[in-house]
Amino acid sequence: MALAVVASRALAGLQAPEVAVEVHLANGLPQFTIVGLPDTEVKESRDRVRAAIINSGFEFPARRITVNLAPADLPKDSGRFDLPIAIGILAAAGQLQCPQLSDYEFAGELALSGQLRDIRGALAMACQTSQAGRMFFLPHNSAVEAALVLSGRVYAADSLLQVCGHLNGVQLCEPLLVNQNSVSPVYPDLADVKGQLAARHALEIAAAGGHSLLLVGPPGTGKSMLASRLPGILPVMDDQQALETAAIQSLGSQGFHTAQWRQRPYRAPHHTASAVALVGGGSDPRPGEISLAHHGVLFLDELPEFERKVLEVLREPLESQVIHISRAARQATFPADFQLIAAMNPCPCGYLGQPSGRCQCTPEQIARYAGKLSGPLLDRIDMHVQVANLSAAELTSDHPAEASSSIRLRVQQARDRQLHRQGCCNARLAGAELERHLHASADVLGLLAQALDRLGLSARSYHRILRIARTVADMEGSVRLGRQHMLQAIQLRRSGLTL
Repeated sequence: MALAVVASRALAGLQAPEVAVEVHLANGLPQFTIVGLPDTEVKESRDRVRAAIINSGFEFPARRITVNLAPADLPKDSGRFDLPIAIGILAAAGQLQCPQLSDYEFAGELALSGQLRDIRGALAMACQTSQAGRMFFLPHNSAVEAALVLSGRVYAADSLLQVCGHLNGVQLCEPLLVNQNSVSPVYPDLADVKGQLAARHALEIAAAGGHSLLLVGPPGTGKSMLASRLPGILPVMDDQQALETAAIQSLGSQGFHTAQWRQRPYRAPHHTASAVALVGGGSDPRPGEISLAHHGVLFLDELPEFERKVLEVLREPLESQVIHISRAARQATFPADFQLIAAMNPCPCGYLGQPSGRCQCTPEQIARYAGKLSGPLLDRIDMHVQVANLSAAELTSDHPAEASSSIRLRVQQARDRQLHRQGCCNARLAGAELERHLHASADVLGLLAQALDRLGLSARSYHRILRIARTVADMEGSVRLGRQHMLQAIQLRRSGLTL
């Protein structure tokens, strides 16, 4: 009898719990059994592993093979366990001699030829493999992604034979090194947007303080164009933020590419998206759009065209910056620290209040259109800004608009002031922390109290106006909160709500 234990990783949300692949060879009729709560993809690995071992020039043991994936109560999915199962069989059969096998972890799907295929979630697994102090063998493209975790030692392999050659000491592989600074994010430039000075200023404040923003205006005014340029004026991500973002991207259906390193996500789902697509879910919970936009921007165009029950699922993550997904068999928690940018028309036809008189919408139609958005959701969006039509002079002007690079410098300075003062952006200030860092006089707060009474604003609006005012002051480098800052914050909160 022979026994071998090989380390690997499963995926449970953003976590990658360790899985011990235990392979036991016993006498008896040839049989290949996999236990430990495997799903169909893992069970099918028996045929892939058998063919890969034979086609790699090894002998497949004609014995009773039992593979246990421990812990037994953790669901195992996908083909990532092909490689550790094959390594375990070869080690248990004595065809692989590696006393340091316990120092490695393995993950990879095998082709019948023995070649390795990429897997999902390599970066999330590499983060925890590094914490465990082990070396990690992965398919080449997955290894390039995992090597972004600088504290880990990642090896890239193209085939099962190459992995075995390294473990047997025949042909050693070198740890893969990736230069994180070799990739510079590329974003659309705000210089492409003509006019819209008020909307551009609101976008800059949103970037500086991490605030959510609703753009209201007729078709063709540049709402989508403005939203797509927000990532380009956000501060550069630090290492921790970049790793978190990349790890979540690696769990998505499209995976993560090294060209996206340090690039702020920009997600713009269609208005037919379901609630599960937006917040995540499934029997095996996957991240949704709000998590894929972590540390980036979630843009919802034509906001009233989304189903109301779909939009309502945004209310909790907008406040908590996380999403908890519970299913009968599995639970998962994904981060969702995103900036919401939404756009909508003022009425069903989009031309309400235009001098041309094109709008023929009845009051009932306008009320029904506005009623698609709930008050609680609108109350959670910090700023509501009107985007007007451009004049002919603005459209034909050849005067260059300010570029994103110069705006980003101002945004970075304002964000640095916030981080130095309170350790987070202004949009995340709450309760006593907000009051402590506000630095506002009684007269300024009295001005806001008058606005609350006249405009009928909620307590949530009160605190959001204070955060916006604090950001406006930070943009000017002012320690104290003045009347002009408060008035501007009130205007940014109310100017777009003309419905």
